[in-house]
Amino acid sequence: MPKRAIAALFVTTVALVLLLSFKTPDETLPVRGGGVAVLGAASAPTAPGRPTPTPKSGVATPTPAPTKGSIGGSMATKVDGPVVDTRYGPIQVEIVLASGRIQDVVALQLPTGRRSGQISNYSAPILRQEALSVQSASINTVSGATYTSDAYAQSLQAALDQAGHG
Repeated sequence: MPKRAIAALFVTTVALVLLLSFKTPDETLPVRGGGVAVLGAASAPTAPGRPTPTPKSGVATPTPAPTKGSIGGSMATKVDGPVVDTRYGPIQVEIVLASGRIQDVVALQLPTGRRSGQISNYSAPILRQEALSVQSASINTVSGATYTSDAYAQSLQAALDQAGHG
């Protein structure tokens, strides 16, 4: 066998062994309420009162009880949307409604890690501002953050549906 063929076979074998032995590290995410969610684990623990993802669709059932508080003298309702799992990590938003309007959108969970974290940090303020501007989940996709944008809109829409808004 020629030397080039032996070298190519050796390099291919080493690359295949490295590829098959590659494991991604588990990442931990802080969860509101003091718990920690572990990504990459077989079953990640969830904080009490938080939705649990359904294995079939990867989308959680919304938390049934909205909380009420006072914002600027009017009653505000906070509603958590479901956790929407993406290939880069979970996304969950909470909305604050007062006087029939979306007063705020808070990202409770966003993907973390090197590139995913950068994309989340860049896109979350844009998505929040878009939701506040249009007062619905019909938000524009942020370029380069398609999965994040789509999951953000899904969680937002489910929270709005749960609150009986829009």
